[in-house]
Amino acid sequence: MTVTEPIVRPGPDAPPTAAVPQPPEERRVVLRRVAPDDIGIALGAAVAGASFAWLLYGRILPVSGWQGYLVTAYVSFLLLYAVATRMRLDRVAANDRVAGAVISTGAALMVGTVATVIGYVFVRGAGRVLDADFFTETQRHFSALSADGVAVGAAHAIVGTFEQMGIAIVLSVPLGMTAAIYMNEVGGRFAAIVRVVVEAMTAIPSVVAGLFVYAFFVISLGQGFCGLAAGLALSVEMMPVVTRATEVVLRLVPNGLREASLALGSGEFRTLWHVVLPTARSGLVTAVILGCARVVGETAPVLLVAGGSAGMNWNPFSGVQNSLPYFIWENYKSPSDELNSLAWGASVALLLIVLVLFVGARLIGGRVPGESKRRMRRPLAAAPKSLTPEPTS
Repeated sequence: MTVTEPIVRPGPDAPPTAAVPQPPEERRVVLRRVAPDDIGIALGAAVAGASFAWLLYGRILPVSGWQGYLVTAYVSFLLLYAVATRMRLDRVAANDRVAGAVISTGAALMVGTVATVIGYVFVRGAGRVLDADFFTETQRHFSALSADGVAVGAAHAIVGTFEQMGIAIVLSVPLGMTAAIYMNEVGGRFAAIVRVVVEAMTAIPSVVAGLFVYAFFVISLGQGFCGLAAGLALSVEMMPVVTRATEVVLRLVPNGLREASLALGSGEFRTLWHVVLPTARSGLVTAVILGCARVVGETAPVLLVAGGSAGMNWNPFSGVQNSLPYFIWENYKSPSDELNSLAWGASVALLLIVLVLFVGARLIGGRVPGESKRRMRRPLAAAPKSLTPEPTS
């Protein structure tokens, strides 16, 4: 039984109650949106900074050089932009605008540098890639003294690259994922040791991995130069990348899924195989693709253990085998213009392979493990919501 308090109403002679002060209305700050007036102020500050730098370099100081001019113009832009923003906003907002300008400039420089490199390589080698002979012919019947019109291409290097990458994937992916599962799912006294070893392997230079395979596999075991040795050297570089990426993906799987599976009576292995790994499938594929993109352009290991040939070698277990990095290095140092153009064409082909790998990693692994796909979220959003019971008092 609950006792309710009586409601007391003020009488006619009661003094009037004071109005309760209302808190001031807070202004909502919209992030990731640039106002038009901010753009105008930034453009004006940029023009004023460039003009001040030109006046300082061209009329006042006895100095010259476009590097110093750019630095002076940029510093002047930041100062003028800070002053103009401070005149209309508070100190925190002005500092935020200046920090945003610095970060945007850094991002623009990074994108511009990458775009310049890619654009220059494509301009120099796009003509070769568009030629069908580049993907079907080899260098067996071509030399620096060959006459014009001899068919020449990089088919043997492309085949060697894919075979060596396939060997590296077969060797490094199972070992890397097993190590990541042990560190994240199993644990134990050796998990920290395995993590330290993986981090140390990440810092190993590629030439050291090539020297190790050369001394142990090529010389000590007497296997000679072959594509298998190149695959072994690439797997040494690829395995720590796959391990660290897989460990990060497994950490993103919610622990509630593991606990629910164990509560239903499943063992640890069954939980791992049927719950954890399927949930992290997209991230695992991303880890493999990132590992491939990391080592596809390595030159030092292939140069030390695989050698290079002018003809096609389909057998990676016997005989020297060419690859795109070795093909680029060998032909670019040649005095022949024809071979130099082949090197630029191979550079374009290598960039296309890396681009396809990274785009595939972005498309496949762009979601958080456990999150439904976009095409699955649309019908769920369109479906009627289930009725929820009314709360009872």
